[in-house]
Amino acid sequence: MKDVFCIGELLIDFVAEKQGSDLSKAMVFTKKPGGAPANVACAIAKLGGNGKFVGSVGNDPFGNFLLSVLQENQVDIAHAQQCKTFTTLAFVSLSDDGERDFVFSRGADKQLVYDPELKKGIKDNLLHLGAATALLGGALEKAYGRYFFDALTQGAFISFDPNFRGDLWKGEEDCFVKKCMPFIEKAHLGKFSLEEAQLLSGKKELSECCAFLHDVGTKVVTITLGAEGTLVSTAKGRHTIPSIPVKPIDTTGAGDAFIGCLLYQIADLKDPYEVLENEALLLPMIAKANTAGALTTTGYGAIPSLPVASAVFDR
Repeated sequence: MKDVFCIGELLIDFVAEKQGSDLSKAMVFTKKPGGAPANVACAIAKLGGNGKFVGSVGNDPFGNFLLSVLQENQVDIAHAQQCKTFTTLAFVSLSDDGERDFVFSRGADKQLVYDPELKKGIKDNLLHLGAATALLGGALEKAYGRYFFDALTQGAFISFDPNFRGDLWKGEEDCFVKKCMPFIEKAHLGKFSLEEAQLLSGKKELSECCAFLHDVGTKVVTITLGAEGTLVSTAKGRHTIPSIPVKPIDTTGAGDAFIGCLLYQIADLKDPYEVLENEALLLPMIAKANTAGALTTTGYGAIPSLPVASAVFDR
């Protein structure tokens, strides 16, 4: 099985459970590990794959806690870094239907320093780029871009998730769209929410969103639609793959579980690029990834709720 390198943030989610989706009214918070790329690495590792996290946390109790969680979940943290800046925090409030309100307090995640030794590991493997905080400037954005270039020159299979967070880009949405375009242009696989697909394409209809993203360059477009499943679009056509019925209590990490499960399956192929042309191979993978995403919504917190292989593949 090939390695999957996940680049981006690892942070603390302080979650206000069952207190509504308005953070101004939340009173009690529970500490949870989070960060979209770290969630993806954990999703892959919990399924039995080779999830490798590349990101920065503080040299503080929260950073130590986060790295220990990744290790406990069998994620390779050899390329994770710790710095003097305080670990990044996110405050999340959840309504009864699992919908969220976010506020970020950024810290150590933006201090990631590029490691040239990683270029050898990326060669002929998979690189997943989660962009929640990675395009906000600083050392992280520089490292992110260099790892992206390494993937392009080393024959890596590239996955991109814009992870748009409105709180981080208020009034700067156009800048976010512009910064995402080079990654959309070169991605073999793109994972988008409906909001992200519409924002990035400037279109409303799903068919037009897909057409735009393909025209820019993404080979396989997936648009997650919550309980409705996932729209997958390739050069050969578009299909909506249903999910399984669940009662969601926290949607945090559902998209990360989806893309993690999909990348786990792709990494197990002798030739990952086969999914770009073979819908008979890809579509069942999407169905399993939907299952992983749905199961994740049935527990609180992303990483603790990510399913193991038997829960997804033995159904």
